Amino acid sequence: MSADQPVTVEVGLGDRAYDIVIGSGLLSRAGAEISRRLPGTRAAVVTDENVAAAHLDTLRAGLEKSGIQPAIITMPPGEKTKSFAHLEAVVDGVLAARLERGDVVIALGGGVIGDLTGFAAGIVRRGMNFVQVPTSLLAQVDSSVGGKTGINSPRGKNLVGVFLQPKLVLADTEVLDTLPIREFRAGYAELAKYGLIDRPDFFAWLETNWEKVFAGGPERVEAIAEACRAKAGVVARDEFETGDRALLNLGHTFGHALEAATQYDGTRLVHGEGVAIGMALAYRFSSRLNLASPDDAARVEAHLRAVGLPWRMAEIPGDLPDADALLSFITQDKKVSRGALTFILTRGIGEAFIAKDVPASEVLAFLRENHPGNGKAG
Repeated sequence: MSADQPVTVEVGLGDRAYDIVIGSGLLSRAGAEISRRLPGTRAAVVTDENVAAAHLDTLRAGLEKSGIQPAIITMPPGEKTKSFAHLEAVVDGVLAARLERGDVVIALGGGVIGDLTGFAAGIVRRGMNFVQVPTSLLAQVDSSVGGKTGINSPRGKNLVGVFLQPKLVLADTEVLDTLPIREFRAGYAELAKYGLIDRPDFFAWLETNWEKVFAGGPERVEAIAEACRAKAGVVARDEFETGDRALLNLGHTFGHALEAATQYDGTRLVHGEGVAIGMALAYRFSSRLNLASPDDAARVEAHLRAVGLPWRMAEIPGDLPDADALLSFITQDKKVSRGALTFILTRGIGEAFIAKDVPASEVLAFLRENHPGNGKAG
């Protein structure tokens, strides 16, 4: 496969099916790709200050080549932008541009911008067309695909939102070259997640090829495409997360609790790092419950360490709330159903499953064992 040759993955949702196009140089072709699917459309582009400085001119030129003169709505960067105040600002910007219901709102950015923009597109004029142009690895392999949108509440992450499938996802792998290495690593955690859920061969491939994925080229395109195939398959089977789509939350229940515990402070912990620690904890917790071998947990931890990701709570800078407080964040997480704790646990590499009615006492004991405050956490 050539790194210059885009790969297309379809998300099969009947008359709402859409393409994920993955490859280099797609920003400059965005107008042609959007116009082919949504002829005659007008557009607003929602982005953040950092992404705008690096990529907005390229995207705007690509849109203008096809006659699309976009309104630009720029947000501050960071997880705290996923708020009611910024949602209102995006909605107002779309309305101020006098866009109609059949026009398109384009998210140019990482997961924060994608989630915020998708939510705005889902509610303004009771629903508008939405296109994802993800600029982070995390967004390209996870948050841009599948239609989950939303903002955070002080009570937890992603607790307010809607499902809105995009009309198109354009994953330009070239933009990843401008990502800070910390952000690329954070996205890699979501990439590895697909292998750990149900693709053990993919995880083994990543163990061998991760350096090439980091370096770019065909391995990066193939890794992103494989992750998108995995997610597309799950979304097509379970669009609204009533069944096995919940498997995509591997590592997220612990991870979201840690993000809430650090008050979404990206200097301490970004989402992908929370997922990395969460996946390591999920494997270790599965081992504690005698569901999986300790060797599997050690293998996951070794790979996360090799790529430079955190894998234990002790690697989060600053103090964490105690184990009881962490458990309260877990019980607030939306993966709780009627008070019962639901976790994604595992029987081995690529053998994740949905565990319902996990006893809170077991979770609390595990958190105490692994809390950096106990002085014995490994």
